[in-house]
Amino acid sequence: MSRSTRRAFFATVAGAASAAGMAKEKVVVGAHPWVYAAPRPKNDIYEILDQIFGDMAYAGMDFIELMHTALEPDGVVDRIRELSGKHKLPVGGASYGADMWKREEKGRIVEYADRMIERLRQVGGRTIGVSVGNARRPKTDDELDTQAEVLRAMMARAAKHGMVINLHNHIYEVENGEHDLKGTLARIPDVKLGPDIDWLVGAGVDPVDFINRYGDRIVYAHLRDRKSDGVWSEAMGEGSIDYSAVAQALRKHNFSGELAIELAHPRELKLTRPLRESLKMSRTYVRKSMNY
Repeated sequence: MSRSTRRAFFATVAGAASAAGMAKEKVVVGAHPWVYAAPRPKNDIYEILDQIFGDMAYAGMDFIELMHTALEPDGVVDRIRELSGKHKLPVGGASYGADMWKREEKGRIVEYADRMIERLRQVGGRTIGVSVGNARRPKTDDELDTQAEVLRAMMARAAKHGMVINLHNHIYEVENGEHDLKGTLARIPDVKLGPDIDWLVGAGVDPVDFINRYGDRIVYAHLRDRKSDGVWSEAMGEGSIDYSAVAQALRKHNFSGELAIELAHPRELKLTRPLRESLKMSRTYVRKSMNY
């Protein structure tokens, strides 16, 4: 599938009209391959990309969000283009995490991001979900300054290629009164957000309240489910997160971005079904509970 074909795909799914007659982008739902990467050495999924593309296409996903490590090998651009065409599954974007708060790492991180953004551009990606790195303590003002400098550099490079960067959160960004997130927002007021709903719940942050406070800058979100005891469920719909309420909050703020299902499993979990079936169940659940 060519880059122009991917762009055409997103243009096709992006144009439903609202009740008021205003042009409104349709929300598309894809998936992130973390659940495949987690048990593999160095989380390397390159050798199983064909399986992942096939499983996500089978599950009815609109796109795949790659991990940045999948863009590292030589020749990967041609391989991803081939797989995208074979499975009729566009690449929506990629996730990328690094210790952006470390000044001594700044040059290396920006250089790496440049290479990743260029490769992502070549396979038709349009979003990058960024994790800024966990210091395992509240970051200092200088560290937050450095983090912001790296993010600005990445945002400028992504924008040149028509891509949008969003901040993806784990727990560390939104604990301690959202110290890390607020530190970034104070320095980059126009940065977009791509919250992980499950990690918000894990940090004790009400996702509906979060959406109500930051809804005007949310362009992306990761979806996963957990049981009432905090343990991740095998598929979405088998946990206790109220995704119907999440969807209502997103609609209240006219969300028109993209959603990515990102399953994760406890190490001790004994799977009861193939991953592709859990992805399919999750996609069906999002359709029923969120109407996306």
